Amino acid sequence: MPSIQQAYIVAATRSPIGKAPRGVFMHTRPDELLATVINGLLAQVPNLDPAAVEDAIVGCAIPEGPQGLNVARIGALLSGLPSSVAGVTVNRFCASGLTAIAMAADRIRVGEADVIIAAGTESMSQVPTMGVNTSFSPEIFAHDENLGIAFGMGLTAEQVAKQWKVSREDQDAMALRSHQRAIAAQQAGEFNDEILPIEVVRRLPNLSAGKRAGSSRQDDDFIVQRMMVTQDEGPRPDTSLEALARLRPVFAARGSVTAGNSSQTSDGAGALLVVSERALKTHKLTPLARFVSFAVKGVPPEIMGIGPKEAIPHALKLAGLRLDQIGWIELNEAFAAQALAVTRDLGLDPELTNPLGGAIALGHPLGATGAIRAATVIHGIRRRKLDYGMLTMCVGTGMGAAGIFERV
Repeated sequence: MPSIQQAYIVAATRSPIGKAPRGVFMHTRPDELLATVINGLLAQVPNLDPAAVEDAIVGCAIPEGPQGLNVARIGALLSGLPSSVAGVTVNRFCASGLTAIAMAADRIRVGEADVIIAAGTESMSQVPTMGVNTSFSPEIFAHDENLGIAFGMGLTAEQVAKQWKVSREDQDAMALRSHQRAIAAQQAGEFNDEILPIEVVRRLPNLSAGKRAGSSRQDDDFIVQRMMVTQDEGPRPDTSLEALARLRPVFAARGSVTAGNSSQTSDGAGALLVVSERALKTHKLTPLARFVSFAVKGVPPEIMGIGPKEAIPHALKLAGLRLDQIGWIELNEAFAAQALAVTRDLGLDPELTNPLGGAIALGHPLGATGAIRAATVIHGIRRRKLDYGMLTMCVGTGMGAAGIFERV
C-alpha cells in the first residue's frame, strides 16, 4: 500500500489577468498562455529535471474551442515538456483550478506520484461564458425545483442579495474597496512575486499596403506589435461610489447587481508545482507551502454564491484549525452580493479578506482563478509571515469550495 505523505508547493506563478473580450490577451490562445506559464513555473525550480514531472492537472471551466481537446495535455506539449508528462483537464467551473491543486495533492499524499503541475487556464475572450453550443436537459425546465440550475449567475446573485439583505450601497462600497486595494497593491509591488511578465505579439493589418480584401498577404502586409504585460489590467484608479451608483442593474430590472459590483470577465492562467516529501529531498527543492485541506459542498443552485459558507467550515474541520488561525483569506468576488453574504454569515474579518483586492477589480478567468489566487495566497502568507492562508469561492450550479495552505 502507498504511504501517506505531505504535499508541498515549491513554485507558484501566474499570468497577469487581461480584460475580456478586448484586453491584452484577446488574441492569445489559452493553451499557449498555459504553456508560457508552465515554462515560467519550471524556471523557478532549475534543479528539477522537467522529465520528473509526471502529470499536469489543469482546470478549465469551458473546455471547448481553443481550450478544448484536453487543454492540459496540449499546454504541456506546447510548453516543451517531455511527451512522458501526461495531462488531464478538470472542470468544476470557478473552482476548477483549486480542484486541480487538490487532485494533485491527493495523488501525492497517497504515494501515487511525486511531482505534478496543477494549473488553470481560461480565455473568456475566445470562449463565451456559457460555451458555444450549450444544451440544457429538458428536465431542468420540466420541474420547478430544477429551474435554479439554468439561472444565469447574475440572477443567483440577485437571489442572494435579496435573501441575505445585502444593499446596493454595500455592494458598491465593496466594489470600490476592491479597486482601491488592488491599485494600492500594484503600486506597492505586492503582486511581483507571483506574476510572470508575458510578451504579447499582435499582427495587425497594414492598411497602407493597399491590399484588396481576399488577396494573398505577405509579411509586409502586417504591422507587428510587441508588448510586455506585467500587471493585471482590471483595477481602475478612477472608480468612485458616484460612478458605481450611476450603473444600472444588468440582470433584474429592479435589482442591485451591476457590472460595477460584479467580477470582470477575464483571460489568464496560473500554475503551481506540487511535490512529495521524497521529491523535496531527491531534487533539493525548497517548499513554499504545504497543502493542508480541501472541501467542496453543494448548495441550492439558485443561491450558488453562498457556497463558501458551507465549504469553509468543512475545510477548517479537516485541517483541525479555527477560523481565527487563518491569516489570509482569498474569497473570490464573483459578485459583491455573495461575497458580502458569506463574509457576514461566517464572520470573516474584512481586513484579512482579499487584502489585495478581489475579482471585482482583478478579474475572474473562471477555471484559472483557483490556480491564480492560490499563487496570491502562497506568496502573500510568506511575504507577511502568516501561518495559514485560505482560498475559497462559489461555484456555478450551486457549490462552494475552499482550500487551506500552510507556510513552511
